[in-house]
This record gives sequence, structure tokens and C-alpha cells, in this order.
Amino acid sequence: MPRAPFAARLPVALVLALAATATAACGTDATAPTDPPTQAAPYLDPTLPVDERVEDLLARMDLADKIGQMTQAERGSITTETVTALRLGSVLSGGGSAPDPNTPQAWADMYDDFQAAAAQTPLGIPILYGIDAVHGNNTLTGATVFPHNIGLGATRDPALVEKIGQATAEEVAATGADWTFSPCLCVARDDRWGRTYESFGEDPALVTSMTPIITGYQGATLGGSPSSILATAKHFVADGGTSGGVDQGDAVLTDAELRAIHLPPYLAAIEADVASIMVTFSSVNGEKAHGSTALLTDLLKDELGFDGFVVSDWNGIDQIDAYAGFTHQEVVQAINAGIDMVMVPTEYDAFITHLTTAVEDGEVEMSRIDDANRRILTKKFELGLFEAPLADRTLAETVGSDEHRALAREAVAKSQVVLTNDGVLPISTASRVLVTGSGADDLGNQAGGWTITWQGASGDTIEGTTVLEAAEAAFAAADAGGTVVSERRLSDETLAEVAGQVDVAIAVVGETPYAEFEGDRPDGVRLTGFDVVTLQALRDAGIPTVVVVYSGRPIDLGGAEQWANALVAGWLPGSEGAGVTDVLLGAVDPTGTLPMSWPASAEQQPINVGDGQVPLFDLGAGLVGPLG
Repeated sequence: MPRAPFAARLPVALVLALAATATAACGTDATAPTDPPTQAAPYLDPTLPVDERVEDLLARMDLADKIGQMTQAERGSITTETVTALRLGSVLSGGGSAPDPNTPQAWADMYDDFQAAAAQTPLGIPILYGIDAVHGNNTLTGATVFPHNIGLGATRDPALVEKIGQATAEEVAATGADWTFSPCLCVARDDRWGRTYESFGEDPALVTSMTPIITGYQGATLGGSPSSILATAKHFVADGGTSGGVDQGDAVLTDAELRAIHLPPYLAAIEADVASIMVTFSSVNGEKAHGSTALLTDLLKDELGFDGFVVSDWNGIDQIDAYAGFTHQEVVQAINAGIDMVMVPTEYDAFITHLTTAVEDGEVEMSRIDDANRRILTKKFELGLFEAPLADRTLAETVGSDEHRALAREAVAKSQVVLTNDGVLPISTASRVLVTGSGADDLGNQAGGWTITWQGASGDTIEGTTVLEAAEAAFAAADAGGTVVSERRLSDETLAEVAGQVDVAIAVVGETPYAEFEGDRPDGVRLTGFDVVTLQALRDAGIPTVVVVYSGRPIDLGGAEQWANALVAGWLPGSEGAGVTDVLLGAVDPTGTLPMSWPASAEQQPINVGDGQVPLFDLGAGLVGPLG
């Protein structure tokens, strides 16, 4: 379904404003292009080939237009007037940055306001609006929240992942946003890294197999449907291979290791025509990727043939010289290295000044600026932004829809990895069940980081169903005489009150939300807090127990795997906890297998298949098929 023609979707007032802008641009303002647009301007003709439109537009652009296209600012630091005055090429929402109220309509209103401001620039070039929709449109209240990538890797189901990409794109496009900073194609090699859950796994072949999510986001052809959005493969390159699992650290590896472990997913992404690639904060062998010509131009663009555009990460160019506050030299180095669009959330004025001076002084060649603009403008034309720049509000009905939640529930069930089972699973709805643990009735813990806010939070942060709620609903629907009781915190005293009343316990334990470097665990990943007390109480009471682990990575269970009657890796399932109970109660047979080696202890990191270590559970482990 092609996008509607520009005039058919644009408000009459804005069409008139565009016409007035074009007329005004014919004046003698020194900042205006020498050949302002008219109704007959070739770049405005959707019947012409994209490359012809790009070249026509590029010939009309002055330096301010071109550098504006290379600049991305954060919505909270600008106004619509900023977009017009600086001719910005892109706006983003950082983690948790949303309009108030946080509704599809408010997002669409905000987006349309920014696009209207872009239409007032001399050439009327639309903006791209980028967000971190990394497991659904996860910043939007009411959106479907899918499992994080680590859980999707456990499904081993590329077709399912493509459907999730398409569903996410629909819920993103409903708000107007047209670019997601996803998928993360890192190959996570050390579970201590705080972004491990953004990876599909430790195996390059597994991560590579999940790249159909790009087609889900973009569609078979970019701009071929109203829900088509730009995808971003990130973070180039080897961000999952830093020493010690340190976020934004240094990946020390040979060229052969780089190519064998970390490059394959990017090759697949390029073959899938991914629109953009984001640079990693990290270094490779001591060189910051944001300033590396060898990585961004020689390898990515020249050798691998990437023809989309390269975007920096949040203030990433500021890390090139290791000192706070980006400098003129950092701007020069980053652009010459091959970055096309620069994410400068608040320091956009300084960036524009530095780059303008650098071009005028010959430190950055105009050919490099033109190359960056060709790459950016090509994607804008392909997406259809010049014909349909405004939000498609008819897609609002897809946000949190029954269809999308059913898809998420399917993904959750397929992501569950049953690691052990002595016969306690599946649980009969005629049983008396105790549901306990920090994650049993906590949607925030269930969803993890990058959910509503950047780091995420415990509590009722999203709309969804917890394991406790799903179990209660399933038992009520079965009407088989079973009961569900809950006790979030267990101690010897509280357990004594319920021990004689239950046949089996479901203990949902694990990590609380985090993202990026806040989630680094240099001393290893372990159970903490009252989850430890809960498991000890269940063990001491001798109650048959199913331990479900909500975590973004394998976690040291403190020996619980030795006495628990069943152990399930539940990952970070998102909004649809019923997918977990579908497996626990036998409605769905388990099919998930481990996307990472599960260490025997926290001290065994890093551990990966083929390194000679013996894990507690191997990569690919998991009981598959009927459990009864």
C-alpha cells in the first residue's frame, strides 16, 4: 500500500504555507539557495528516479542546508523554530523523552509540528525522527512491549522476529516517528556487559539469522507501505566484545576475530538494505570507532559496500579525544572518518559552527559533505517523506492492539527455555499453586530497561499481564478446582502460613531493570535481595518449586539449579506474561533454546562456546517438546 500523495494528506493551511515559502525563497536572501524550488523542481517530482531527485536537490543546497541535514538534535532541547532556522535534518527522542501526554495523538501532533517547521526552510526538506523502539515502541504508553532481543534469540525463529519488526513499525509509524535505532546486532561475548539483553546471543550465526527484523521494520521496499520506517543496525562494530564486558570499553581482538565474530550480522544487514548504521561508543584495539576511517570508510563503506548513512551515537564524537566537551578537531575527525549524520542532542549550534568552519577552511572536503547528504537524502526520498511527511493517524488503532499482543504472547512462549524439569511441569490447573518472587507481579521487572524510560523501572510502568495475573486467569478459566495464592516476599515465617496450603510454587526471580553502562556488573551477575531469601525459604520448606528467571543474561543462581524441580530462563518477556504461563501450564510446548552459554558461577565470565570452559548449560540447551 503506497503512501498517499503529499497534497492529499497535507492540511490546506500547510500547503498554502509551503507555496508561500517557495515564493519567498525567490528573493535575494544570501542564505537562500541559488535555484529555489518551484512546482516544476525535479526533486519534487515523485515520478523521477531517486538518484535524479537527489542530485537536483543537492545542486540547490547551500552549505547551511547541507550541514543542517547532517545534524540531529534532541526534541527537548529545541523548538520548531530551531528546526526552521538551522534547517535540521533530524530530530530524536532520547530514552524516555516523550510529549505530555504520552499518547499516539500527542506524538503525532509533535511530529507534524516539526515537519511543518521543516517545510518552512528554503527547500522544504522533511526531517527524519528517530527513537529507540528496541522491543516494540517501548517509550509510548499503551504500546505492545515485546521480549528483548536476548529472548528473541532463544526462539530461533527469524520469521517471528520479522513479524515483530513489522508490528513495531506500525506502532511507531502511528506516532509519526519514521526511524528506529534498532536492531542491535552486537554479538555479546561477556554477560557482565550491561547491554547483553540487546543482543540476540553469543553466536554470530544466530545473531545473523535474526536480521529479517530489518525487513519487518522497513518492509520489502523502504517506503512501500504507510508503516515502513528506517531501521538501524548497531553498534558498529564489536561493541559486544569489549574487555571485561565494559560498556563503551575497548574490544581487543585480531582482524580475523573481528571478521569471524562481529562482522557477519552487518553483512546480512547490508544485504537486507538496512537504511542506517550506528557507530559504537567503544574502541577497537584502542581506537574510538567514532573517529576511525579504517572502520567507517575503508571497511564499512568501501569494502562491505554499505550505501545507507552512518549515524553517530549520543554525543559519540565527544569521546574521540577522551575529554568532556567536543572540539573542532573531533568534528573534523568524525566527519572525515565517515559519519554522515551526527547525533548532537544539545550542542547542535557548536557542531554546526565547527563543521561550517572546517569546510570553509578546507579541513573537510565538500565532496565528503555531499556524500553524506546523498546518503541521507536518498533514504528520505525512498521513504516517501517528500510526498507524505505527516503522521498517518489511521495507524493509531494498531497501538497495543489485540493482534500485536497475541504476537507478543507467542514470542514470549517461544522464548521460554526450560532448562530442567523433574516432572513438576506442566502444572495442573487442579493444583494449589504459590506464586512468589520479585518478578511474579511486577511489569517493570518483566519488561526490563528501555521501557517507558531509559533505564526502566520496577512497578506498574506499562500496560500488560504479569505471571501472577496470567496464572489466576488461566486457573479461573479452567475451573478445575485449583487455586493460586501469592506472596511476593517469602521468609520462614510467611512460608509457614502457606506451606501446607500449596502443592507447588512458581518463584519468578531475577534482575531489576537497567540499561547500558548502569547494567554493567564487573564482579559478575548474581541473584540479590529478597529473591535469595525467597528461594532459601522454598528450599528449606521442601515445596516442589519451579524457578523462572527474569534476566537480561545468564545469572548465577546460587545453587538453586541443584534443588529446584524445574528451572526456566524467562529472559525479559515484556508486557505479555501469559506467554510464560502458557508454557508452565502446558498450553504451549517449550521450543526455546539458550542463545548463550550459561556459566556455572559468576566467576566463569567470559564464557563462550569453543573456549574450552564447561558451562552449567551449553549454548543451545533446552528441553523441547511436550513436558508431560
